[in-house]
Order: sequence, then C-alpha cells, then structure tokens
Amino acid sequence: MKKEPIIAFLYDFDKTLCTTDMQDYAFIPSLGMTPETFWPEANSFGWANHMDGILAYMYTMIRKSREKNIPLTREGLVEMGRSIELFPGVQGWFARINAFGRSLGVQVEHYILSSGLREIIEGSAISGEFKKIYASEFYYDESGSPVWPKLTVNFTAKTQFVYRINKGVLDVSNDRDLNASMPDDSKRIPFTNMIYVGDGLSDVPCMKMMRAYGGQAVAVYQNNNRAGVEDLLAKGRVDFIFPADYSEGTILDTTMKNILRKMAITDLLAEENQEQLRAVGQAEDPDQVGLF
Repeated sequence: MKKEPIIAFLYDFDKTLCTTDMQDYAFIPSLGMTPETFWPEANSFGWANHMDGILAYMYTMIRKSREKNIPLTREGLVEMGRSIELFPGVQGWFARINAFGRSLGVQVEHYILSSGLREIIEGSAISGEFKKIYASEFYYDESGSPVWPKLTVNFTAKTQFVYRINKGVLDVSNDRDLNASMPDDSKRIPFTNMIYVGDGLSDVPCMKMMRAYGGQAVAVYQNNNRAGVEDLLAKGRVDFIFPADYSEGTILDTTMKNILRKMAITDLLAEENQEQLRAVGQAEDPDQVGLF
C-alpha cells in the first residue's frame, strides 16, 4: 500500500496566529500592569543578569505574581488563554487546509514552535488543532505553583524542533533517537514538505532552514510590522509575505493551497520515479536475462 505523504505547517504563535504577545491579553493585566511596563522590566532583568530572554520573562512572571500576592497556577494560565484574540480566518483555517490536503492525496499536520507559554496556548480556541505544541513551559510543584522552567524555546532553539518533526522524534526527552543517524528516505516528514509561518526576526533561524533545505518560509504582518516583514522578503529570508488574514479566498489562503499543490505533485512524481526504478531493477534481474 502506497504511503500517504505528510505535509507539515510549523507556526510561531504570537503575532503569527494571534494579534500580540499572549501574556498581554490576560496575564499582564492581572498584575495591574501594561505590556509597556512588564516587558521592559523583564528585558532589563535579563540584560542585567546576562540571562536568556525567555528565562528572564518566565522568572519575571513568577516574581511579579509573588510580589503582588497573585496566585500563579497552570490551570490559571490555561484559563487566560481563552482571552487570546486570533487573526481573521484562523479558527476555520485548519479544517479547510486539512480538507484541501486530503483532496490532493496528502495528510496535513500542524505544529507550534513558540517562545510563548504552552499553558496559555492550551487555553486558546485552536489548541486541539496541533499534533504537537513546542513552547516554553513551567514545571509545577505539588501545590500547583511554578518552580522551574520545564522547557524554554528561544529563537535558535526552535530549530531543534524542526529536526524532531523531520525525524518523527517528537518527545523532547528523547535525545538518543533525535541524534541517531537516519537515512533521508526513513525520515517521517522531509524538509521539502514543511512550511514555516512566522512574523519577524525571531523566526529567521527556522525560515533560513526552510530555504536551505527546500521547504517554504512565509511571514505574515500587521500594519505595525509590515516594514520589517517586507525587509525579510527583500533580503531573501522568506519566500512569501501576506497580511495576517487566514480567511478563505485571501491571498494567503490561495498561495498556501498552491504551495500544497506543488508539494503534492512533487511527492507524486518522486513516487512514480521510484516505481520506474524498481521496475528497471526487476527487469535487470540476472534470473530474467534472456526473457526479453
């Protein structure tokens, strides 16, 4: 039975699927702060202590919650995810693109690669659409309080998860199989069947991987970051840029379907080539010499 090709969409989350940083919707207001005060404080703390920026904001979340005597729990963060505002068309996007893939004879999968918090993403209206969510996450003690980072996903670390998706080694605790040698034809999803969708400089490492290995790199924009995204296109760091509108019939929707169509045809031609090679190999079997 012929194996159905898999095509993977890999998404950043903040400002790619939703309109701003996920903490801005509910968590930061719960502290009585604004994004304009919280983020500079977190960033300054990181710079002063030569700390990774993701670790710095996660520590600042814990510290500010304690200072203000506001409970910080996993359940509370998940609940805050329900306040996330998605871009137009995002909620219907996954079912539509999955159905279009099926019409082409391919299986479409969706993954998140985000420096934001997994807990908040899990509370969003689209959390169930993803095969795997790779995002920063806290470890919680017996009382349900965050005490340590369970996973941090900074901008360059995102590339690790591209390799995990490529090989099908999705468990972050399984480094042995991730680092083991694997023939290209055994990898679950080839890079050529990947589409990375982001919104800016923080996505460049993954976008560069896509362009280097034959996948597609796409950036979406709002009015306030259009210039930066246009610069990515001008410098050859992305293949396409679109307004952040995933609705049916938009230029984003139409072009993504064309990319899927191209990938499906490429997979079909590759399979036909392999079938011909197998046929030639059988014809040249020494036991069959003289039969033709």
